[in-house]
Amino acid sequence: MTRVLVVDDQFLIRAGLVALLRAAPGIEVVGEAGDGAEAVAQAAATRPDVILMDIRMPGMSGITATERILAEASDPAPRILILTTFDLDEYVYGALRAGAAGFLLKDSGPERLLTAVAVVGGGDALFAPSVTRRLVETFARHAGPTSEPPPDLRTLTGRELEVLKLTARGLTNPEIADQLFISEATVKTHLNRAMTKLDLDSRAQAVVVAYETGLVTPGGGAL
Repeated sequence: MTRVLVVDDQFLIRAGLVALLRAAPGIEVVGEAGDGAEAVAQAAATRPDVILMDIRMPGMSGITATERILAEASDPAPRILILTTFDLDEYVYGALRAGAAGFLLKDSGPERLLTAVAVVGGGDALFAPSVTRRLVETFARHAGPTSEPPPDLRTLTGRELEVLKLTARGLTNPEIADQLFISEATVKTHLNRAMTKLDLDSRAQAVVVAYETGLVTPGGGAL
């Protein structure tokens, strides 16, 4: 059973999401929140597996709430799936940098939403990796220096670098396995080790780091 917390400041949208999720097998809605501060409190109280997080809300935004929730969560941390009206939204990029697992457009159909919850709740680190890669690529073109120094990629092995590059280019684990002639389990192992060394919480965050460190370049693939 996947435990889900729904966060959206618009009541009708939030109510619709809750109704849809409650009607789906294998999903339990453990709470709902109308702003970021309430989301942080609900996440601590209910310890959901997945959080559907609205990005633009009055008071505490979805990006700040994402940072707070992931910073304060005990293991296993919830998987945060950002809900947005816009597919190219700088706030979504910020949320991915903060460790959100991925993002989903609010106009996605019910089946796509339920699939996203199932994928993220099942432990996969990113829903629609190629879409998230395109979003990261768009903002990496215009992003200035970050406030924090980039992680040191020299701690990674050659194979871990290869897997990280292909992940950032939007390939799924099976596609990476085919390209490198290794098993999907081995891909997951290398990626998990790379993320641990770089102190990353999600696959989306790994994609962001790959662009910000210059491991891959916008529009140019892997270096």
